[in-house]
Amino acid sequence: MKSPDEITVLVADDHPLALEGVRSILEKTSDIKIVGEVQDGNEIKPMLAKLQPRILLLDLKMPNLDSVEIEKWVRENYPNTLTLVLTAHDKDSYLANMMEAGAVGYLDKKLQAAQLIASIRRAAWGNFIFDKEQIERAKRWREEVTAIWESLSKRERDVLQLLTEGKDNKSIAEILVISTNTVEKHLRNVYSKLTVSSRAEAILWWLEKGTDFRT
Repeated sequence: MKSPDEITVLVADDHPLALEGVRSILEKTSDIKIVGEVQDGNEIKPMLAKLQPRILLLDLKMPNLDSVEIEKWVRENYPNTLTLVLTAHDKDSYLANMMEAGAVGYLDKKLQAAQLIASIRRAAWGNFIFDKEQIERAKRWREEVTAIWESLSKRERDVLQLLTEGKDNKSIAEILVISTNTVEKHLRNVYSKLTVSSRAEAILWWLEKGTDFRT
């Protein structure tokens, strides 16, 4: 039977070496217990429902995982479980989106063992683990993305969204009842405002940033 002060942790990471490393660190503590491990995003929901751990230690990039959506689901269904992101991906977009989704911390996989243990304890005690620099980075990124989005006209937003749905120029023209030349003009404007140079880069921008601004 676990003690009232025991911090239960579900570790979600698809890298066996990472799992082994986290396990070796946390096994040395008397107040933190790993109650489950998953290596696929599809396993997170059923394991959370079964175990209801205090902490979800979440790798940002895993098979079958939308980390933002899973965090929103956790907040809605298991508010007593707190999510700490442990990742090698330190992009501002990932940081801002996970912060906004409700995670309580965003940790670098390179951090020292003592830092990981301290972060888990602080999170379990109800503290946010984001430092001042991370908060400023997330705020700046969000403001920059919002400014870019607002610079797009309604038609440019429509063209961009259809582009990311896999539509070619002819299909976009038919859907929006405009000429293909007009579609090409809108795309040039979109590329310029997003500071990208290709369809692929525009799609990547939308996947990382624009999905928060669905039309």
